[in-house]
Amino acid sequence: VQLQASGGGLVQPGGSLRLSCAASGFTLDYYAVGWFRQAPGKEREGVSFISTGDGRTSYANSVKGRFTISRDNAKNTVYLQMNNLKFEDTAVYYCAAGLRSVPTSNGWIYWGQGTQVTVSS
Repeated sequence: VQLQASGGGLVQPGGSLRLSCAASGFTLDYYAVGWFRQAPGKEREGVSFISTGDGRTSYANSVKGRFTISRDNAKNTVYLQMNNLKFEDTAVYYCAAGLRSVPTSNGWIYWGQGTQVTVSS
């Protein structure tokens, strides 16, 4: 059972990246999925969430209108499309799967290993 986060990299302000969270050993569609990020010296914060069942999505205010979370059940993967990236989006991004979407780090069952996103000119 594993979650694999990937897709991070170095991008200029205003650029885009798409992060992937691929599950192996379990069906990701049966779980809520959340993306979190942690910048140096800061606490981990919730960025975006997608529920199981109705697929309801939610976003932190800081990324609303710029980030989009989605599922591809055929690929057992959840994506985070990040557009118009800003310096303050620089962080290690983690995905997590759990039975419910909760905005805190607690309560999630599986965690990916993290992928670095750096926004720099």
